[in-house]
Amino acid sequence: MAVIAVDRLHKFYGDVRAANGVTFEVNPGEIFGMVGPNGAGKTTTIECLEGLRRADEGRLSILGLDPQRQGYELRERIGVQLQESSLPDRLKVREVMGLFAAFYRRSADSEALLEQLGLAEKAGAAFGQLSGGQKQRLFIALALINDPEIVFLDELTTGLDPQARRTMWELVKGVRDRGKTVFLTTHYMEEAEELCDRVAIIDHGKIVALDTPRNLVSSLDAEERIVFSLDGPADEALFRTIPGVTRVERSGSRVIIFGRGDGLLVRVVMALDTSKIRFRDLRTEQPSLEDVFLALTGKEMRD
Repeated sequence: MAVIAVDRLHKFYGDVRAANGVTFEVNPGEIFGMVGPNGAGKTTTIECLEGLRRADEGRLSILGLDPQRQGYELRERIGVQLQESSLPDRLKVREVMGLFAAFYRRSADSEALLEQLGLAEKAGAAFGQLSGGQKQRLFIALALINDPEIVFLDELTTGLDPQARRTMWELVKGVRDRGKTVFLTTHYMEEAEELCDRVAIIDHGKIVALDTPRNLVSSLDAEERIVFSLDGPADEALFRTIPGVTRVERSGSRVIIFGRGDGLLVRVVMALDTSKIRFRDLRTEQPSLEDVFLALTGKEMRD
């Protein structure tokens, strides 16, 4: 039985349809991702689910509850990390945890949470003394303080450096491993591919695809890309004769070979070697969720 059910959700802001007939379900124990560019409708959808915004049309059910009519009961059972959050700089981590725990009828062990999230040594530190990654970990701890059944994470890693982002990914997996359902919004395709059991791609308020990351990529039937740089002259016509190659693009010394079929990379390298063409920085690029997005919407991801 789905723990989240959304049926034809509509939310308007004047002439803008931020959510335009959004329909999906989330299963218990999965990491469900909603991906898309900024302004696509991710935050509007998640805020309607959390009860922070009222839907103009459609039906919403979270753990069998209506987020507007039964909001107080629902908030006892969900955890929320907002896209933009802050706290008073002088408030200490331990004080924040105690304050938020007091908001709920039941709460998790705050000291254990801080330990699990790598913040035990910062329990006595003021919020203003924390790094960006530590602040994000604290907001995850606050989202878990009531031991929720569903955790909403909205653009969790925006603004973090790559190392901090990957640390966050491991934390999210740990939340799921504790038996929680995670609803994640992001505009980082790599993040969704790494974390999510299923992904809904949303653009201009509409879900344009919904499946596992693997199935979404497989359905694209996209070409493999082999990229390298030339250290000398080369005839592009040679690359087009390689079996499996569909097209070749060149910009200065950089060459991109597109193609399909097993062994394409081996055939390209053999052709380069046989023709004594000097090259460097060779790599392959497999189709990704971003390729799916491009195919479905015809434009690049917008930051």
